[in-house]
Formats: sequence, structure tokens, C-alpha cells
Amino acid sequence: MSVNLNARITRTMIALTLIAALVVYLGLMAYFLFIYEWLYPDPDDFAGWRTADTVMVLVLLAFGLLTASAIGWRLARRIVEPLRSVAGAAQRIATGDFSARAALPVGSFREAADLMVDFNAMAERLERAEAELAYSNSAIAHELRTPLTILRGRLQGLSDGVFSPTPQLYDRLITHVDHLSVIVEDLRTLALSNAGQLDLICSPVDLADAVGAAVTGLESELTAAGITLTRALGRAETLADETRLRQACVAVLENCLRYAPQSRVHVETRTDRDAVVFRCSDTGPGLIAESEARAFDRFWRADDSRARSSGGSGLGLPIVRAIARAHGGEARIVPQRNPGLTLEIRLPQRSDAVGKTGD
Repeated sequence: MSVNLNARITRTMIALTLIAALVVYLGLMAYFLFIYEWLYPDPDDFAGWRTADTVMVLVLLAFGLLTASAIGWRLARRIVEPLRSVAGAAQRIATGDFSARAALPVGSFREAADLMVDFNAMAERLERAEAELAYSNSAIAHELRTPLTILRGRLQGLSDGVFSPTPQLYDRLITHVDHLSVIVEDLRTLALSNAGQLDLICSPVDLADAVGAAVTGLESELTAAGITLTRALGRAETLADETRLRQACVAVLENCLRYAPQSRVHVETRTDRDAVVFRCSDTGPGLIAESEARAFDRFWRADDSRARSSGGSGLGLPIVRAIARAHGGEARIVPQRNPGLTLEIRLPQRSDAVGKTGD
């Protein structure tokens, strides 16, 4: 069990003082009761304080100080060893080794144990952030490469006269440009969210209206995908950015379009105690437990969806969570027994988010 450092230092200082005093006291008692009579057996030889007496007192003081110093050195070593471990791990992290962790020496104080836990948690978050950054950079390059390659090929073909400049070709080129624009804007939103700078223009809004507008905008696409949509949009008023909320709702519905065609989708909004809730459930293939844990990772897509021509960029659900958290809420996948996927956005009924003027 770890010991409180402040209490240990206080007790140790008291003990050092008492030990030093006890050593001097016992030594003087032994000197005057036993050694003094052996040195000066004749009482007539007593001539006051002698040089030998001074030497003896100094020896006893030195012995007491050495004893106290040994105990103090042991205490200082127990304090310094955890700091050295943290310093060594910090130096390795500074050189780029984010796998470095500080080790807790045996018998360390509680404060040292708390320091180790916090430091190692920080190092673990740095390691995850570094891995996510490396993965994101690779994924960004992969996502942008295909449309850029297509654009370059088509433009080169137009320049060489291989393709005729038809309106249909220009429409396809514009579609690729729009796809690139969406990816860039999604990346910008995620970057602002990670930096805590996602702009919100908050006003009173009914979540049912935002969801209803998103459903109306995608109704034809949902029908074309063979999706049977039902809704139960109850009143759910809060203070939020309506544009951002609509963006999140659209992303959730587009996720159903891509990965749950020919299914039944049910959307609902309601008030739950001090929160407003948007929930979207489908009867599609759903996700296994391991995939659910990664569903909100940037650029992540289930293996079977990667092969689909309709597969998205893998930024939809991360955008949903970023918008929910910017409002002080959360987005999560709700466990269910039946096949399919249920995604829920929960926001405070009276959001504490401070609205900012967008750029």
C-alpha cells in the first residue's frame, strides 16, 4: 500500500531529530557513567571540562548526524527514484519513442504512484494520437488520390483530344470536384473539433425539425435504395446550431443509405430527462462488437464496405460525434439484440456551448 509522502516526510523529520538527540543523550550518559571513571579513576584528578570531553561530544554528535543522514538518504532515494523513472521515460518520448512508460519502484509513495498513472496515461494518449495521425495522413492520401487521378486523366484526355468536351463529361468532373470538396470540409470540421474550435451559432431549435429537414432532403434517395422509413419525431427543444445538427442527421441517414439498403429505418426524437435524443435504427447487417468500437474512428470502414462502390470516405460518423461533443453531448451506438444498427445522438436540453461567429 502506498504511503502519503507529506506524512512520511513529517514523521521522518521528527524521527531523525529524536534519533540524533537520543544518540547524543545515551552516548553522554555512557561516557560520564562508565568511560569517564575509566579514564579518570582518581576523583582528585577532576579539573573541569577537558579536551577529551569535547572530543567525545563531537564524536557522539557526528555519530547521531550520520545515523540521521543515512535514514534521510534512504527516504530521499525513495522520492527520487520515481522521478528518475519519469524523467527517463519523458526523454524517450521527447526523442519520438511514444511507447516509453515509467515504471513504479517497489515501496513508492502514493503521490509517486499517482504521478506514474497520470504520466503513463498521457504517454498512452500520445502514442494513440501519433498512430492516429500516421493513419490519417495515409488515409487522406488514399482518399484524395483516386478522384485526383480521375480528374487528371480526364483533363489530360480533353487536352489531347481523346475525350470530347460534352456536358456529361463536365458533369462527371464537377462531381469529382464536389467529392473532393466534401472530404476537405469534413477534414476541416474534424480538425476544428479536435482543437476545440468548432464554430457553433447556437439558437433555440427543435431537434425534430432538424431531423425532419434531413429526412425530407434524402427521401428520394432513401426510397431509391429500397429503404422503408418510419418516423416518430417528438418535440425536443434545445439550444444548438441547427445547421450542424442537420449535417449530423444527414450523415447518419447517409450511413443507412450506404450500408443498410433494402432495410427498414426508424428515426425518432424525444426528450429524456435533461437531454434531447435523436435515434436512428435500421435492420441492415449491423456491425460486430469489435467493429462497433471503431465505428467513430476517422477513415475507418468495415471490411465488407470497403469493396462497395458506394462506400463513403469513413468520415461520416466521426463528424456526427464531433458535432455532438461540440454541443456538450455524445454520439454512440446502442447495443441491440436484433440484427441492424442503432445510432443515438444525445444533447443537453439546455446546451452550455457558447455560440461563436463562424468564419
